[in-house]
Amino acid sequence: MAPKDFVAKQRKPLPVVLTCSKLLHQDAVLAYGGVPGSQEMTEEEIKAVVDVGHAAGIKVTAHAHGAQSIKDAINAGADSIEHASLADDEAIELAAQKQVAFSMDVYNGSYIATAGREQGWPEEFIRKNDETTEAQRQVFTRAYEAGVPIIYGTDSAVYPHGDNAKQFVVMIRRGMTPMDAIKAATSLAARFIGWDADVGSITAGRYGDLIAVRGDPLADISALQQVDVVIKGGLLFKRQQ
Repeated sequence: MAPKDFVAKQRKPLPVVLTCSKLLHQDAVLAYGGVPGSQEMTEEEIKAVVDVGHAAGIKVTAHAHGAQSIKDAINAGADSIEHASLADDEAIELAAQKQVAFSMDVYNGSYIATAGREQGWPEEFIRKNDETTEAQRQVFTRAYEAGVPIIYGTDSAVYPHGDNAKQFVVMIRRGMTPMDAIKAATSLAARFIGWDADVGSITAGRYGDLIAVRGDPLADISALQQVDVVIKGGLLFKRQQ
Protein backbone atom coordinates (compact mmCIF):
# COMPACT_ATOMS: atom_id res chain seq x y z
CA MET A 1 0.00 0.00 0.00
CA ALA A 2 1.00 3.62 -0.49
CA PRO A 3 1.37 6.04 2.46
CA LYS A 4 -2.07 7.50 1.68
CA ASP A 5 -3.64 4.06 2.14
CA PHE A 6 -2.17 3.68 5.62
CA VAL A 7 -3.30 7.22 6.44
CA ALA A 8 -6.85 6.32 5.43
CA LYS A 9 -6.80 3.29 7.74
CA GLN A 10 -5.39 5.30 10.65
CA ARG A 11 -8.12 7.92 10.20
CA LYS A 12 -10.94 5.35 10.11
CA PRO A 13 -13.42 6.18 12.92
CA LEU A 14 -13.37 3.78 15.87
CA PRO A 15 -16.09 3.07 18.45
CA VAL A 16 -13.72 4.01 21.30
CA VAL A 17 -11.60 7.00 22.24
CA LEU A 18 -7.93 6.16 21.66
CA THR A 19 -5.03 7.51 23.69
CA CYS A 20 -2.45 5.22 22.11
CA SER A 21 -2.29 3.51 18.72
CA LYS A 22 -0.16 0.47 17.83
CA LEU A 23 1.46 0.34 14.41
CA LEU A 24 2.17 -3.23 13.26
CA HIS A 25 4.78 -2.88 10.53
CA GLN A 26 6.79 -6.11 10.55
CA ASP A 27 6.50 -9.83 11.19
CA ALA A 28 5.82 -11.23 14.65
CA VAL A 29 7.08 -14.28 16.55
CA LEU A 30 3.64 -15.80 17.17
CA ALA A 31 2.53 -15.69 13.56
CA TYR A 32 2.61 -18.15 10.68
CA GLY A 33 5.12 -17.51 7.92
CA GLY A 34 7.67 -14.75 7.74
CA VAL A 35 10.70 -14.04 9.87
CA PRO A 36 10.68 -11.89 13.02
CA GLY A 37 12.23 -8.61 12.02
CA SER A 38 11.32 -8.71 8.33
CA GLN A 39 9.85 -5.33 7.44
CA GLU A 40 6.43 -4.78 5.89
CA MET A 41 6.26 -0.97 5.71
CA THR A 42 8.64 1.71 4.49
CA GLU A 43 9.77 4.58 6.69
CA GLU A 44 7.59 6.90 4.59
CA GLU A 45 4.53 4.73 5.23
CA ILE A 46 5.30 4.52 8.94
CA LYS A 47 5.69 8.30 9.17
CA ALA A 48 2.35 8.83 7.44
CA VAL A 49 0.59 6.79 10.14
CA VAL A 50 2.56 8.38 12.99
CA ASP A 51 1.75 11.88 11.74
CA VAL A 52 -1.98 11.15 11.66
CA GLY A 53 -1.86 9.75 15.18
CA HIS A 54 0.07 12.69 16.56
CA ALA A 55 -2.22 15.17 14.81
CA ALA A 56 -5.11 13.54 16.68
CA GLY A 57 -3.27 13.76 19.99
CA ILE A 58 -2.57 10.02 20.09
CA LYS A 59 0.68 8.36 21.13
CA VAL A 60 1.94 5.88 18.53
CA THR A 61 3.88 2.73 19.35
CA ALA A 62 5.49 0.55 16.70
CA HIS A 63 5.58 -3.26 16.75
CA ALA A 64 9.17 -3.94 15.69
CA HIS A 65 11.63 -6.77 16.27
CA GLY A 66 14.25 -6.05 13.59
CA ALA A 67 16.99 -3.43 13.82
CA GLN A 68 16.11 -1.58 10.61
CA SER A 69 12.39 -1.52 11.35
CA ILE A 70 13.15 -0.12 14.82
CA LYS A 71 15.33 2.63 13.35
CA ASP A 72 12.77 3.50 10.69
CA ALA A 73 10.02 3.74 13.31
CA ILE A 74 12.14 5.97 15.54
CA ASN A 75 13.07 8.23 12.62
CA ALA A 76 9.40 8.35 11.63
CA GLY A 77 8.52 9.76 15.05
CA ALA A 78 7.11 6.75 16.93
CA ASP A 79 6.86 7.34 20.68
CA SER A 80 7.82 3.81 21.68
CA ILE A 81 8.80 0.43 20.26
CA GLU A 82 7.12 -2.85 21.17
CA HIS A 83 9.49 -5.82 21.61
CA ALA A 84 12.71 -4.33 20.11
CA SER A 85 14.07 -7.88 20.20
CA LEU A 86 16.82 -7.59 17.59
CA ALA A 87 17.90 -3.96 18.03
CA ASP A 88 21.50 -3.31 17.05
CA ASP A 89 23.85 -0.75 18.63
CA GLU A 90 22.75 1.95 16.19
CA ALA A 91 19.07 1.41 17.02
CA ILE A 92 19.80 1.51 20.75
CA GLU A 93 21.87 4.69 20.39
CA LEU A 94 19.11 6.31 18.34
CA ALA A 95 16.44 5.38 20.89
CA ALA A 96 18.56 6.75 23.73
CA GLN A 97 19.26 9.95 21.84
CA LYS A 98 15.61 10.59 20.98
CA GLN A 99 14.31 9.09 24.26
CA VAL A 100 12.02 6.67 22.46
CA ALA A 101 10.96 3.92 24.86
CA PHE A 102 11.42 0.19 24.40
CA SER A 103 8.47 -1.83 25.71
CA MET A 104 10.09 -5.22 26.22
CA ASP A 105 8.23 -8.42 27.12
CA VAL A 106 11.24 -10.31 28.46
CA TYR A 107 9.28 -12.91 30.46
CA ASN A 108 7.28 -14.23 27.48
CA GLY A 109 10.10 -16.38 26.18
CA SER A 110 10.23 -18.45 29.37
CA TYR A 111 6.48 -19.00 29.36
CA ILE A 112 6.31 -20.01 25.70
CA ALA A 113 9.29 -22.35 26.04
CA THR A 114 7.51 -24.31 28.79
CA ALA A 115 3.73 -23.86 28.55
CA GLY A 116 3.86 -23.54 24.77
CA ARG A 117 5.44 -26.96 24.44
CA GLU A 118 3.17 -28.50 27.09
CA GLN A 119 0.06 -27.12 25.39
CA GLY A 120 1.12 -28.11 21.89
CA TRP A 121 1.63 -24.67 20.39
CA PRO A 122 2.71 -24.68 16.72
CA GLU A 123 6.34 -25.73 16.34
CA GLU A 124 6.99 -22.65 14.19
CA PHE A 125 6.02 -20.41 17.12
CA ILE A 126 8.23 -22.35 19.53
CA ARG A 127 11.20 -22.21 17.15
CA LYS A 128 10.93 -18.47 16.55
CA ASN A 129 10.53 -17.87 20.27
CA ASP A 130 13.69 -19.88 20.98
CA GLU A 131 15.56 -17.85 18.35
CA THR A 132 14.60 -14.46 19.78
CA THR A 133 14.32 -14.85 23.58
CA GLU A 134 17.98 -14.58 24.55
CA ALA A 135 18.67 -11.96 21.88
CA GLN A 136 15.88 -9.77 23.25
CA ARG A 137 17.12 -10.10 26.82
CA GLN A 138 20.60 -9.04 25.78
CA VAL A 139 19.10 -6.03 24.01
CA PHE A 140 17.19 -5.22 27.21
CA THR A 141 20.43 -5.01 29.19
CA ARG A 142 22.28 -2.98 26.56
CA ALA A 143 19.38 -0.59 26.06
CA TYR A 144 18.94 -0.03 29.80
CA GLU A 145 22.65 0.64 30.27
CA ALA A 146 22.60 3.04 27.29
CA GLY A 147 19.81 5.15 28.80
CA VAL A 148 16.89 4.02 26.63
CA PRO A 149 13.61 4.44 28.55
CA ILE A 150 12.38 0.91 29.29
CA ILE A 151 8.67 0.45 29.92
CA TYR A 152 7.01 -2.70 31.19
CA GLY A 153 5.47 -4.67 28.33
CA THR A 154 3.52 -7.91 28.62
CA ASP A 155 2.43 -8.77 25.06
CA SER A 156 -0.98 -9.24 26.64
CA ALA A 157 -2.70 -12.62 26.22
CA VAL A 158 0.47 -14.61 25.53
CA TYR A 159 0.43 -15.78 29.15
CA PRO A 160 -2.47 -15.69 31.64
CA HIS A 161 -3.37 -12.41 33.29
CA GLY A 162 -2.08 -12.46 36.84
CA ASP A 163 1.37 -13.74 35.92
CA ASN A 164 2.58 -10.27 34.93
CA ALA A 165 4.76 -9.74 38.01
CA LYS A 166 6.94 -12.71 37.07
CA GLN A 167 8.58 -10.47 34.50
CA PHE A 168 10.09 -8.27 37.22
CA VAL A 169 12.42 -11.13 38.16
CA VAL A 170 13.78 -11.34 34.61
CA MET A 171 14.25 -7.56 34.46
CA ILE A 172 16.30 -7.56 37.67
CA ARG A 173 18.40 -10.54 36.56
CA ARG A 174 19.20 -8.66 33.37
CA GLY A 175 20.60 -5.65 35.20
CA MET A 176 17.73 -3.29 36.03
CA THR A 177 17.40 -1.95 39.57
CA PRO A 178 14.22 -2.89 41.47
CA MET A 179 13.09 0.73 41.66
CA ASP A 180 13.59 1.28 37.93
CA ALA A 181 11.65 -1.92 37.22
CA ILE A 182 8.74 -0.69 39.35
CA LYS A 183 8.83 2.70 37.63
CA ALA A 184 8.86 0.94 34.25
CA ALA A 185 5.47 -0.55 35.13
CA THR A 186 4.01 2.57 36.75
CA SER A 187 5.11 6.19 36.31
CA LEU A 188 7.26 5.72 33.20
CA ALA A 189 4.69 3.55 31.44
CA ALA A 190 1.96 6.07 32.26
CA ARG A 191 4.03 8.89 30.76
CA PHE A 192 4.64 7.07 27.49
CA ILE A 193 0.96 6.32 26.91
CA GLY A 194 -0.08 9.82 27.92
CA TRP A 195 -1.89 8.84 31.12
CA ASP A 196 0.53 10.35 33.64
CA ALA A 197 -1.91 13.09 34.67
CA ASP A 198 -4.21 10.39 36.07
CA VAL A 199 -2.20 7.28 36.95
CA GLY A 200 1.32 6.01 37.47
CA SER A 201 2.25 7.61 40.78
CA ILE A 202 0.90 8.12 44.29
CA THR A 203 0.19 11.82 43.93
CA ALA A 204 -2.65 14.15 44.89
CA GLY A 205 -5.09 14.36 42.00
CA ARG A 206 -4.28 10.92 40.56
CA TYR A 207 -6.69 7.99 40.68
CA GLY A 208 -6.52 5.98 43.90
CA ASP A 209 -5.09 2.84 42.27
CA LEU A 210 -2.61 1.00 44.51
CA ILE A 211 -1.49 -2.46 45.55
CA ALA A 212 -0.09 -3.69 48.86
CA VAL A 213 2.30 -6.60 49.33
CA ARG A 214 3.75 -8.15 52.49
CA GLY A 215 7.42 -8.00 51.58
CA ASP A 216 9.78 -5.29 50.40
CA PRO A 217 10.03 -5.45 46.58
CA LEU A 218 13.20 -3.36 46.67
CA ALA A 219 14.85 -6.19 48.60
CA ASP A 220 13.05 -9.07 46.86
CA ILE A 221 11.21 -8.17 43.66
CA SER A 222 9.25 -11.44 43.75
CA ALA A 223 7.19 -9.90 46.57
CA LEU A 224 5.15 -8.26 43.81
CA GLN A 225 3.84 -11.71 42.87
CA GLN A 226 1.95 -11.91 46.18
CA VAL A 227 -0.54 -9.04 46.16
CA ASP A 228 -2.65 -8.94 49.35
CA VAL A 229 -4.59 -5.74 48.75
CA VAL A 230 -5.77 -3.90 45.65
CA ILE A 231 -7.14 -0.37 45.88
CA LYS A 232 -8.95 0.59 42.69
CA GLY A 233 -10.48 4.03 42.37
CA GLY A 234 -10.32 4.36 46.14
CA LEU A 235 -12.13 1.05 46.76
CA LEU A 236 -10.25 -1.57 48.78
CA PHE A 237 -10.22 -5.27 47.84
CA LYS A 238 -8.46 -7.88 50.00
CA ARG A 239 -7.17 -11.24 48.84
CA GLN A 240 -9.49 -14.09 49.77
CA GLN A 241 -7.79 -16.35 52.30
